[in-house]
Amino acid sequence: MQTFSSPTVTGNLIPTVPPTWVVTFALFLFAGFTQASEKPLQVFVLVGQSNMQGHADVRTFPHMAADPTTEPVLRQMISLEGEPVVCENVWISSLSNTGEKTGRLTTGFGASESKIGPELMFGIRMQQHLDQPILIIKTAWGGKSLNTDFRPPSAGSYEFSKSQLDRLAKKGKDIQEVKALKVAATGVYYAKTVEHVRDVLNDIQRVYPGYDADQGYELAGLVWFQGWNDMVDLGTYPNREATDGYRQYSELLALLISDLRRDLAAPRLPVVVGVMGVGGPTERYLPSQRRIKTFHQNFRDAMAAVAGQPAFQGNVVNVFTEECWDSELSGLRIRESEVTKNANQEAKQKQLDRNALRALKDEMLSAEFTNEELNTLRTGVSNAEYHYLGSAKIMASIGKAFADAMPENSSN
Repeated sequence: MQTFSSPTVTGNLIPTVPPTWVVTFALFLFAGFTQASEKPLQVFVLVGQSNMQGHADVRTFPHMAADPTTEPVLRQMISLEGEPVVCENVWISSLSNTGEKTGRLTTGFGASESKIGPELMFGIRMQQHLDQPILIIKTAWGGKSLNTDFRPPSAGSYEFSKSQLDRLAKKGKDIQEVKALKVAATGVYYAKTVEHVRDVLNDIQRVYPGYDADQGYELAGLVWFQGWNDMVDLGTYPNREATDGYRQYSELLALLISDLRRDLAAPRLPVVVGVMGVGGPTERYLPSQRRIKTFHQNFRDAMAAVAGQPAFQGNVVNVFTEECWDSELSGLRIRESEVTKNANQEAKQKQLDRNALRALKDEMLSAEFTNEELNTLRTGVSNAEYHYLGSAKIMASIGKAFADAMPENSSN
């Protein structure tokens, strides 16, 4: 178990002084301590889809030790005994597909008991910044869009384009049924988020037993980390190759921020937008990624554009998660995928069974990679590219970046 405290100072800190000075100084210190302890509990809301859930398996932690830039981060995530840290002063309520999980912040608040999302390093880092108890309320579900699932109330109903309706008719779909299903799904996860945040705030002691109601709480920030389902939705965004092809996403995100501020009664709530960065900076994309380069960048630009709007100046900021991407790990994964493809093709030609295919793939991997490279793959990757490779190195870096970027809460 690891906790954060001020450095130990030795020596005689209070010189010999008249007793009245000692009393005055002691009263001053006590007053300062009382004032600090009475600060409202700082509450942060984390919202999104599968990458906010988090698919980085704890078995990828050791990979962080090989990089001098993330090795210090790893030391904050594990105890001296090498076990995952349990934060004494950071509490979390996480609502996802399997229901709610609460407790002190540690591993297992990702998409499963063995995974983390950005919440772990976000909480650790934010506690370092604030040096006081923190409550995180996280709502995240995989495979959810902003155009439908998180659609904010002020956006109105989802509008089907003529091309969408023509395509549905051509497939023989019941248009009225499709529209009814869309209406039923619209805004469901926006509503779940607002409801859960309110429920937690109405009974904070259920999640954080040490909470003092007289102390109160302050909604100190929100992180939005979502986007994959919108980025790949050709029906909603048919012109994604155009520079304004995702303009509707920008409009919806601006409304989401405004509506959440209204519904959570926090009109100046600081917001961090985690701009999608799967694949890393697009200028470094390989020739094989040329097909997706343009619309990936267009989507990122649409996400980032919201922070530049006059109404959000200074209290909505972007974190470009592409900067946390592990290019070395990604490069190894691309090479591994090529080996897998070649092995499958050869196995199909030779009609090999599953065991023979596995042996062939292992042989081809040994010929393509060094032992060190294979070890990096096995310890660094636990999921697909669109889940940031399931890499704790990437996910922890993202969580840290979210905390470092959070604007100060000027006033709600």
